[in-house]
Amino acid sequence: MAPKASHVVAKALGIRLQEHDPFRELDRPGASMMSDRTDHSFVEESPRVLDHLNSLIPSGKELYRYLISLFPFLSWIGHYNLQWLIGDLVAGITIGAVVVPQGMAYAKVANLEVQFGLYSSFMGVLIYWFFATSKDITIGPVAVMSQLTGGIVADLATTLPDVPGHVIASALAILAGAIVLFIGLARCGWIVDVISLTALSAFMTGSAINIAVGQMPALMGITGFPTRDAPYLVFIHTLQGLPRTTLDAAMGLTALAMLYSIRSACSYAAKRWPKHQRLAFFLSTLRTVFVILLYTMISWLVNRGLPKDKVKFKILLDVPRGFQNAAVPVLNQRIASNLVGYLPATVIVLLIEHIAISKSFGRVNNYTIDPSQEMVAIGVTNMLGPFLGGYAATGSFTRTAIKSKAGVRTPFAGVITAVVVLLAIYALPAMFYYIPNASLAAVIIHAVGDLITPPNTVYQFWLVSPIEVFIFFVGVIVTVFSTIENGIYCTVCLSAAMLLFRILRAKGRFLGRVRVASIIDDYVVGDDSRRAAKYGSIAGSPEAPFRNVFLPITHADGSNPEIELDNPYPGIFIYRFSEGFNYTNASHSLEYMTSYIFAHTRRTSPAHFDRPGDRPWNDPGPSRRQRKAAAKAAAEATTTNTQPSLNAHLPTLKAIILDFSSVNHVDITSVQQLIDVRNQLDRYAAPDTVDWHIACISNRWTKRALAAAGFGYPTMRPDVPHLRWKSIFSVAEIGGEQSAAAAAEFEDNEKELQAASESKSLRRPSMQHSGSSSQYHHDVMSNLEAGLQPENYSRGADEGSSEDDSPAGTTATKIAAPALNCGRTVAVHGINRPLFHVDLTSALQSAIANVEARVEVGSQQAKSPGGEETTDSSVDG
Repeated sequence: MAPKASHVVAKALGIRLQEHDPFRELDRPGASMMSDRTDHSFVEESPRVLDHLNSLIPSGKELYRYLISLFPFLSWIGHYNLQWLIGDLVAGITIGAVVVPQGMAYAKVANLEVQFGLYSSFMGVLIYWFFATSKDITIGPVAVMSQLTGGIVADLATTLPDVPGHVIASALAILAGAIVLFIGLARCGWIVDVISLTALSAFMTGSAINIAVGQMPALMGITGFPTRDAPYLVFIHTLQGLPRTTLDAAMGLTALAMLYSIRSACSYAAKRWPKHQRLAFFLSTLRTVFVILLYTMISWLVNRGLPKDKVKFKILLDVPRGFQNAAVPVLNQRIASNLVGYLPATVIVLLIEHIAISKSFGRVNNYTIDPSQEMVAIGVTNMLGPFLGGYAATGSFTRTAIKSKAGVRTPFAGVITAVVVLLAIYALPAMFYYIPNASLAAVIIHAVGDLITPPNTVYQFWLVSPIEVFIFFVGVIVTVFSTIENGIYCTVCLSAAMLLFRILRAKGRFLGRVRVASIIDDYVVGDDSRRAAKYGSIAGSPEAPFRNVFLPITHADGSNPEIELDNPYPGIFIYRFSEGFNYTNASHSLEYMTSYIFAHTRRTSPAHFDRPGDRPWNDPGPSRRQRKAAAKAAAEATTTNTQPSLNAHLPTLKAIILDFSSVNHVDITSVQQLIDVRNQLDRYAAPDTVDWHIACISNRWTKRALAAAGFGYPTMRPDVPHLRWKSIFSVAEIGGEQSAAAAAEFEDNEKELQAASESKSLRRPSMQHSGSSSQYHHDVMSNLEAGLQPENYSRGADEGSSEDDSPAGTTATKIAAPALNCGRTVAVHGINRPLFHVDLTSALQSAIANVEARVEVGSQQAKSPGGEETTDSSVDG
């Protein structure tokens, strides 16, 4: 909008536009804010909303990069080579041998026939490589998602009795996949970060226990009760049904024992014979295939020729060949409305396990995954899988770990796995007929056992955050005694509540100043008078040996309590926000700040009331004992001509320094409450005004918000001239001796001088000349540290002036140290915001200087005849 039009609209609406920075008017002749040696050109401009909106509009290049990012395989497929192919073949075949029995077993968990697990496995590994940013992840049926799907299918069996279970499972996969795909396309992958590791661990542990307990009846061949009840009920019913154990227990328990025995033997062999670790790994990986084949052969020997109703133990029986259930999925309003309530838990399960696993293996194998793109992969897989009869699938922890150890090189290994699964679908259904159900239950129990968080990990949780261990056990208990969905919601809500409580009750800390130095052995860094030669370039370090640091006055950070900390200046307080500064915690944090200030200061002008009834109801005043003490102090003050006060030892409030190092964004609520506190403290300190200094602001929009609220420049008052204001700024040199370029040049000069000196010392073996050389090098280094030019330094006429007599040769006369003040000095922050500071030290310096300037102006006004103002227009540069 044009300036004139905006003024007309603002006037019509009663809006008072802030056209200029109020503090710029103070920068006038006679009241310069900075010294002549400092550049005045930098004035900080506030960010504009239009610029921010323009930055959100993607350019053509950004749109192109976005489209390319949807298909990451384009960046590496052109570089595919034979070595990568060999690694992918080994890993792909290995995973194929694992995913086939696991896929069938997990389909049983999902209350579906085993072929649906194979369909899901095939589609997951086939599609993922197009969209993958992880080479290790294997998408397919997983235990937790299968358990959740099975529970949903069982729940809707009564609501939708005419709808087959696999139709419900396919519809659930499509709906959840569409949600995940939308999140991924919108590049909102950060949303998974709201789920903590504690919630993930509790969810995985509780789900593993839930699944394992649910498979115990099938493992023992016990029937007669529902296995979808809460795990504790299933466990109790299993114990009660032990007398009804059948021959299935022999096929299940022995298979489970064999799985653990093979893994233990392979682990021992890998440690005992390190050269054969890879062989031991592959043998351990293929243990599932070996056990299934072994017990299938036993089942064939026992049950061949028997009719289906006469088999000795439960077996899979007929498994259709090929994709018999491939069709357009059925998804209508009736099915969708019944599935809506289950979608949040389904989406959470699809995301958290996959993203957590992919991030973990990315860090281990030195690559970075894109969570948003991984969501695209999950979404596309779950939307296309149901067309072949598949159900919800996501990343598998067990298969991902195997794939990584097998030496996978690229995501193309998924295609190899898909070929193996395809062969199983078409070539092995006849063999699947004899697979014992109890053996599949053993495979499931063995697989989910790795999902249980071990006690040592829980102990590490305890060392880091005890409260999160409580959340972990609550999540596990709720899952065991209720359902997986309730466990998910419980842990996520508790983690969010803990975070919200910590933010809401954040109260910040008051800081005190202490001077510290860094010590290496017995050398103080920056103290060039001691052991300078040993540390090379450290000898010329411009850093001071001592520096200011600010620590919590209460030593809440664990600092040494023997260090005495107090407010750095009477009446000046440094306050650091601990959990940001926004509408959730602004009230609590500022209430703590004001209560602390009231307790450690006194009013500038105490109010006196002639009658008790004149006192405000919320300010009851001193007690009877305090009034007696005040009367006694008044009597004593009569002889000493001092003003009595109950808390005369306390200072008046002069300035507040806010540390915004933990604040990235402020909002209307937090800024308004800061304004209210400023007004409250101004009334408390009246007739004086409290100076507000803010340090370490890292966001331009935060500066804009604070400046709009009147912070960043001194408050204009008609009774106090602003010429007493001392504008202190942090400045930096551009091209001077303190610049990075000068520091690098100085270090190079020092090394070259030292190398030349050592070279000349080798050429002159005489001890006398060597000592002279050393003395000369020491003198040159001393002049370098002092900022002098080596070419102006003379060794003396008695030592000669020839090149051979010069220990450093001609090099010593050509190398120059950086000169003092040879660069341009500029302000780090805008001169129109003198109360915004780069660090706490500069904020404290400014606060102290202005408090003292205020006292000086007040004393001059008091001494001025006739009450005329007498001011000092000089300022600190």
